[in-house]
Amino acid sequence: MSGDQKPTAPRAETRLEIALHFSNGGRLTPDELRVIAAVRKQRSILGASRATGLSYRTCWLIVDALNRAFEQPVIATHPGRRGGGAELTPFGERLVALYASIERRARSQAKLALEEIAAALNPNFERRASDAASEAAKPESVPRRSQGS
Repeated sequence: MSGDQKPTAPRAETRLEIALHFSNGGRLTPDELRVIAAVRKQRSILGASRATGLSYRTCWLIVDALNRAFEQPVIATHPGRRGGGAELTPFGERLVALYASIERRARSQAKLALEEIAAALNPNFERRASDAASEAAKPESVPRRSQGS
């Protein structure tokens, strides 16, 4: 390798992320799914906070918003029980499965279009410091409260 060439890191593949925004103001996005997965694994909101790197308050707000968005709770919380805790409800498990199904179908249907877009990408593109700074300056994703509560 000559002195003026930089070693290139492998680039991530172009990916498709699905965000569902419901008519009642609720939402289900990759961020909410990460919290759900962490609650499922850690069995607590505090554990999910630690696992995701989000504040406890942010995780709690996400859980609260999810539970209010649907007629059935997505995550059952058990405050006051020794050690407290939280777990996915059967409806929460079904919601995750439905989201995964939507994601699989969207990826399958969009595969050729994504490949065409990816082929048109500039291989020498590098994010500018100002792009990265503005991305990092975005506030934490906090679910909006519905008007009715």
